[in-house]
Amino acid sequence: MNRFSVSLKKIVILVLILAVPGFLYYLLTVKGKNRYKPLPFYGPKEVAKTGHSHHGNYIPDTIYHKLSDFNLVNQNGEPVSLKNFTGNIFIVNFFYTNCPTVCNEMNKNLHFLADTYRKNRMVKFVSITVDPQRDDVNTLKAYAAKYKLPADKWQFLTGDTTSIYNLARKGFLVNAVQLDKDNFVYSDKLILIDQEKRVRGYYSGTSVPEVNRLNDEIKVQIAEELRKIKAPDL
Repeated sequence: MNRFSVSLKKIVILVLILAVPGFLYYLLTVKGKNRYKPLPFYGPKEVAKTGHSHHGNYIPDTIYHKLSDFNLVNQNGEPVSLKNFTGNIFIVNFFYTNCPTVCNEMNKNLHFLADTYRKNRMVKFVSITVDPQRDDVNTLKAYAAKYKLPADKWQFLTGDTTSIYNLARKGFLVNAVQLDKDNFVYSDKLILIDQEKRVRGYYSGTSVPEVNRLNDEIKVQIAEELRKIKAPDL
């Protein structure tokens, strides 16, 4: 093999090394499915007075809707607020223990996800009762026991009715209304919250395809949070 052939071979190998990662990135971000793109932000937003430069252009920052703090109690009688989810992605749903069908289906699917991420300390799960008058700590503890997951992975929360309903409507942006003693209007959505306490997705808790989509998008959100750690703004 002459020198020209050796040099040509080296050039081809170098081009492949440089080009293939870029091509794969293009496939994932442009030609791939939506799960490879950053997740959207839900809720009201406003333009901030601050901004940043991108390719020489000034771009105003956007302030996205965030959860307000809350004070509830979990199935072990422990107080729970947003500080309990510092550094966490968490998935939330609303339910009540006497719910005949929908809640059981939602929580069965939520259990699948919570068990999937059992060993991942970044991801937590929360179920909030819309019937706090009957779903006290002891009732929630008995209900949670059948899922056999620790409270630090999946918390079942109760509190006063006003706080819970305001949190549902103004924080998570879903319905929660008591019609009468035994009937409630509440969302069947599983809600994905990022580390900054912003809403990043809604998924039907009774739909297996939607739960699978949530599973994919939890991974997308994990990747987004890890990129912040590995590549902080300079």
